[in-house]
Amino acid sequence: MSAATTRPLQLREVGDSALLLDLEPVIDVQVNARAVGIAAALRRDTLPGVRDIISTFRSVAVLFDPLRADVAALAQAIDRACDADPVTESSADSLFTDVPLSLGGERRLGLYESTEPLFMPTLSERLGAVRFIRSVRHLQDEMPVAELLRRHGQDGAIGHYLWRPLCVSALNTPVEVASSRAFLAVLRDALLGGEGASDLVLPRVDLSRLFPDPATEYVRRNGGEVRLRSPVENLEDLKEQFDAIVVAVGPHQLKTLLPGVAEPFTYQPIYTCYLQYGESVKLAFPMIGLADGLVQWVFDRGALLGEKGRLACVISAQGDHQQMSQDELAEVCHRELKNNHLVNENPVWTRVIAEKRATVTCATQRPTIESNLLNVYLAGDYTDPEYPPTLEAAVRSGVRAAGMIKA
Repeated sequence: MSAATTRPLQLREVGDSALLLDLEPVIDVQVNARAVGIAAALRRDTLPGVRDIISTFRSVAVLFDPLRADVAALAQAIDRACDADPVTESSADSLFTDVPLSLGGERRLGLYESTEPLFMPTLSERLGAVRFIRSVRHLQDEMPVAELLRRHGQDGAIGHYLWRPLCVSALNTPVEVASSRAFLAVLRDALLGGEGASDLVLPRVDLSRLFPDPATEYVRRNGGEVRLRSPVENLEDLKEQFDAIVVAVGPHQLKTLLPGVAEPFTYQPIYTCYLQYGESVKLAFPMIGLADGLVQWVFDRGALLGEKGRLACVISAQGDHQQMSQDELAEVCHRELKNNHLVNENPVWTRVIAEKRATVTCATQRPTIESNLLNVYLAGDYTDPEYPPTLEAAVRSGVRAAGMIKA
């Protein structure tokens, strides 16, 4: 690639009819925006022999007819598109909003009440956190995250306000049982992954519009078929129709499709309480963290989706809230919002949505799940051996399954 690119990019042939441009190996909104922009620039070129141009979160694939396309010319066109770098930060503005966070400066690390931080680490705590982060690269031992924090002196205020909320958010598992290896994998990629790796962005549209809908359209546009509400009960019938099968179902559904493969998983919930206040109610930031009650995160749906006055309180992982009725839980959420000076009026209505099996428990000694059938591959957040069972692991597992089929 040309020296004009800011980071090294890799262009490689995939079979005899595709070129794949790999951008930076991070989940970052600007990397995604650049991939979209490069694909758009290539489409404007109307290159001969090109069948399709596909941008993923961090790569661009160019599919071509090997009998008509000049591969060298295609590579040069991709190089020009990279040099042009036609996408700016505004490319992602319609899909995402940034949440400011920095260590030092005007916006300091802390939990906020309006614009004043409720917690500010001492110099000693900051230095201890820096030493812990530096050691992350070399830590491999498996233990509960609570024990990891204790061994490194991170179980005080810095653990309560920073590491514990981060662990529960990333692993959806209490620190007392959460896997230190999975937590360290998140810290390594987020804190040591280079510029932009730890950026926090929130979608301004529902998750279906971010990826599933465009993916479905791509499959259909290229002659594939997407069948909804069509449960599969027997893999043998599919094996007679297709060369390879990817089973991407929840672990509780594996018993029917792949007997003997599924391990006895336990699950962790995610509770979301929606509270509708008057349209003038809004938060100082689109997302605010709380650490001294049941509510862990509060999202301003007005800032994110235009639903003025609507706040969403999120409670991840197991806890006392599971024993409450929906009305009791909504009352607790409202009380905590009021005690933290985020609202000063009663909600017009409330609604609680409980995902009781939101994720599998990301505990120590997680089982390894592999298919026992030829040409049948597994995908799903719980199949990734390194990452916690959330959206990132689900994406990684799908890419891994596709790679195994193509190998």
